[in-house]
Amino acid sequence: MHPWLIGVPTAVAAAAGVSAYAAVYPRAQLFGRTISCTNSARKLAITFDDGPNPAITPKLLTLLEQHNARATFFLIGRYVRECPDLAKEIAARGHAIGNHTETHPRLLFLNAAKIRTEIRLCYHAINNVLGAPSKWFRPPYGLRNPWVGSEARELGMQVVMWTLIPGDWQAKSADWLIPRMEPIAKNARRHSASGAADGKTGTGDILCLHDGSHHALDADRTPTLAALEYWLPRWRDLGLEFVTIDQAVTTPAP
Repeated sequence: MHPWLIGVPTAVAAAAGVSAYAAVYPRAQLFGRTISCTNSARKLAITFDDGPNPAITPKLLTLLEQHNARATFFLIGRYVRECPDLAKEIAARGHAIGNHTETHPRLLFLNAAKIRTEIRLCYHAINNVLGAPSKWFRPPYGLRNPWVGSEARELGMQVVMWTLIPGDWQAKSADWLIPRMEPIAKNARRHSASGAADGKTGTGDILCLHDGSHHALDADRTPTLAALEYWLPRWRDLGLEFVTIDQAVTTPAP
């Protein structure tokens, strides 16, 4: 082997490792800036993917209203077209709307043209139903490549990831899911103990949950609903404020 080529396999492997990290790690910024936490320790941004879902979303809206909580819903374009009134209801209740592609594919494995189609179809579905485009985009599975962020930015959207994704889409019961959401409370207690809960220092969590399924409408997400019924009053008692992504990136009042 030519001496200059001795390090090539190692370099290629390293580059592949960096790319894989950037594609899947929520806080990686290699493929463009993402929002992966709130700007205040006392702000919790609860987000929902894969809706709107007639079987669960209305119940979630009622629960959130009971706790004066605002959230962000990342909607699938084809469901927006099938359930336009429900999409309107989400926005009317004061929640933020995000783009979650047209059909929920793994964008990492698609070329630029297909990524463009997926994002733009959802973008237009939201704009046509709500009369305004979304400012936020979340890639399905959190998977990104160089074209994902650039396409979102071209449409004026910022990419939103998370600090905690407890896997509620596979939850069989609330008893399974509730402990997996405990890190939110632990972080709140830790920030409070360190003096960061005044909102002037530290960052807060973005929680990724699911009110629907990309496989079909009317998915059963009752464990998610029940786990939130458990946690919302407890998080409130810890001093957390439930915010949309818009509010999560707004500078706290002095």
